[in-house]
Amino acid sequence: MPSAFLPDRAFVQVGGPDAEHFLQNLITTDLGSLAEGEARPGALLTPQGKILFDFLISRNKDDFVLDTTADQQEALTRRLTMYKLRAAVTLAADPETGATVTWGSEDESGILDHRFALAGTPVRRIVGKVGEPGEAAAYSALRILNGVVESGSDYALQDAFPHDILFDKSGGVSFRKGCYVGQEVVSRMQHRSTARRRPVIVSADGPLPAPGTEITIDGKVIGTLGTVAGSRGLAILRIDKAGEAMSSGTAILAGGVSLSLALPAWSGLTFPSDAAEDV
Repeated sequence: MPSAFLPDRAFVQVGGPDAEHFLQNLITTDLGSLAEGEARPGALLTPQGKILFDFLISRNKDDFVLDTTADQQEALTRRLTMYKLRAAVTLAADPETGATVTWGSEDESGILDHRFALAGTPVRRIVGKVGEPGEAAAYSALRILNGVVESGSDYALQDAFPHDILFDKSGGVSFRKGCYVGQEVVSRMQHRSTARRRPVIVSADGPLPAPGTEITIDGKVIGTLGTVAGSRGLAILRIDKAGEAMSSGTAILAGGVSLSLALPAWSGLTFPSDAAEDV
């Protein structure tokens, strides 16, 4: 059974009688549709609609676990505490760090990662180190294959909207529940169909350049390389500009390397071929 240990994961426990109501009014995920045994992506946004903190959220009866990066754990706990006021909510940074992820098995132990399930790849997450898991690089390759981007590796916090990372397709943002921080901006992008920056799977005939390399068309930057594994990688870029280039046969380059692009099949998106077309 393939597996990997992710040492940079950390967890925030949210409990108490008001926990669901408290989180439902703050984060992008609709907790009303969150079943036990699954983890869905979510974020706490700035009032301008950009991702301030991101995480995977799972339910444990009436309590919740936020699976985030170690460098976000303390600040996320403080920010949630700031919003708590008199709500009957408990917030605690879990001392256990790291997560074990497994895939390619019928073993149903652990929490099902909803992002990969959409792509038809059952991936399960367990807090802590379990057994003798492989290296995190195997998980990075799996993310590339399935078109799953993560902060730090593929985008910077406070620099991306939920649509930029496919939250509108992966269950990470709700357009039906009530207000949450940044909701007006995100809803406006959805209703006006103005989202054009999207994650893509990139490939080349040889090794890709390093993460952070700019992706260009005729010298104009349309995005940046994120996670890279050999000749395949992830990037977030302007798919309207990429669609134009692909239709006209214009080269899409990263550090002089010619790229082929594919949108994650599970997203249901296609590359626009007309610059005036909305995504």
